[in-house]
Amino acid sequence: MSENVCIRKATEEDAEALLGIYAPYVDTPVTFENEVPSIEEFVRRIREISSFYPYIVCEMEGRVVGYAYAHRQMERAAYQWNVELSVYVENRFVGRGIGKRLYRVLMEWLERQHVKTLYASITLPNEASVALHRSFGFREVGICHQAGYKCGRWRDVMWMDRHLGPMEGEPRMVESWLNVGG
Repeated sequence: MSENVCIRKATEEDAEALLGIYAPYVDTPVTFENEVPSIEEFVRRIREISSFYPYIVCEMEGRVVGYAYAHRQMERAAYQWNVELSVYVENRFVGRGIGKRLYRVLMEWLERQHVKTLYASITLPNEASVALHRSFGFREVGICHQAGYKCGRWRDVMWMDRHLGPMEGEPRMVESWLNVGG
């Protein structure tokens, strides 16, 4: 990718651009959301997620063309070292390595935070997303059959995971990405 590319922290001012990227996915099985969120809802999501976890955007030639973020995977205390990842790329930029760039940076931040396990939930079929995750060492954990009804049929969801480091001994507490340079 020879274009001028910048990965940076998402801001609330990015909400309109991010919503523009996300909205077309709402009409597909990729997300189980059925209605396009409001701009206010997207601002809230950016604010809440980025207060602790990385929420980043990819700019090409000054234009936001993709974004990725992590959020806590489950709420109980023993799960605090786990996150679920999401990445969205503007349709006409898919296949240009943007998702990989975003994930590389996202994983670097999560490692600094002392996150231990990354999870991805992928509505099937989605060969591109499965391939992206496998390229980063994710492995299939299992499939939740007929987990959600979207676009006229019941959809299976594959869960994948990847450990960021050794899973031995007492883990360090997960820190806000704002405390580790975010």
